[in-house]
Amino acid sequence: MTLNEIMDMLYGTLHTTGLFHFQWNIIIMWVVGCMFIYLAIAKKYEPLLLLPIGFGIFIVNFPLVPLMGHSHGHAQLLQVFYHYGLEWEVIPCIIFLGLGAMTDFGPLISNPKTLLIGAGAQLGVFITFTGTVLVGFTLKEAASVSIIGGADGPTTIYLTQHLAPQLLGPNALAAYSYMAMVPLIQPPLMRLMTNEKERSIRMRQLRPVSQQEKILFPMVTVGIIALLVPSVIPLMGMFMLGNLMKESGVVERLTDTAQGSLMNIVTIFLGISVGATMHADKFLSWKPLFIFSLGLVDFAVCTIGGILTVKIMNLFLEEKINPLIGSAGVSAVPMAARVSQVQGLKYDKTNHLLMHAMGPNLAGVIGSAAAAGMFIAMFD
Repeated sequence: MTLNEIMDMLYGTLHTTGLFHFQWNIIIMWVVGCMFIYLAIAKKYEPLLLLPIGFGIFIVNFPLVPLMGHSHGHAQLLQVFYHYGLEWEVIPCIIFLGLGAMTDFGPLISNPKTLLIGAGAQLGVFITFTGTVLVGFTLKEAASVSIIGGADGPTTIYLTQHLAPQLLGPNALAAYSYMAMVPLIQPPLMRLMTNEKERSIRMRQLRPVSQQEKILFPMVTVGIIALLVPSVIPLMGMFMLGNLMKESGVVERLTDTAQGSLMNIVTIFLGISVGATMHADKFLSWKPLFIFSLGLVDFAVCTIGGILTVKIMNLFLEEKINPLIGSAGVSAVPMAARVSQVQGLKYDKTNHLLMHAMGPNLAGVIGSAAAAGMFIAMFD
């Protein structure tokens, strides 16, 4: 072997390494990925999601890694997860099945007025939609971005995949990021929008809800949704199926699987697939960065919308509602309801708002899905 042949072989070997193709912008994405991992481990902010998302961002931003492309005519590992899980909308629907199997609609059935709070918390969705169109997004892109404020990751993925799949990565990342940061973002807004007297309002204990009511609720709800917004039935149908399995009491094994092992499996695939879409070449441009910034404003306005809805309702109600539960109108279940509980206890250590807040929290899930269905009907 001649010296030239040896040099060519060494050069060819070097050319296959990531070092030869290194670009400085990927360091920024390493930092972003590590930040998410830090928040998951050190701060325990939604670790089940942020840890795999952060690792996905980190690992996909190494040069030449065979993860999110095609080789020899076959999709690479994370591309398979992304294609079958997110592009085919399988993972969001399975997650809703698991969420339904974990959900108790008792507080919402007991106090149906809280449905209005969940609807009012969608205020940010429509304000953000208008603002996003004005800065240059298409109508479909604006609709997909605006749903972030509802703090509902699966619905964000479902709507974005329908209307603007090119924005799936930044939209999903923003939605799950702000879901994780609910305990940081909401309390200052809750204090800003309420006074101490309002925060101390005590609410009457919710009435008991019978099993028959709990069994009928998913059946009636899914029927109404199917008639009014049929485009979101893949999500809400699975959500109500999971809840019916739980409340029926006759399929414990299926319920345990849906809310346990199955939910854990798809969460892994979801997190790493979302993270893997965040390559430096795609993320470090004005639209994804603007989406991430706008998501915070969207979420804040949705939180304020829920609180304002309660304050307006209190003008007409003899039994006042504590406006702290209005912030739970976003669909970050059950984190937003827990924040309402924590804030309420700061002003009255015997005033437990958790179950009251679960009503608007669950109404927010339905409300964000309804908003997504409306956008699909308008633009898809």
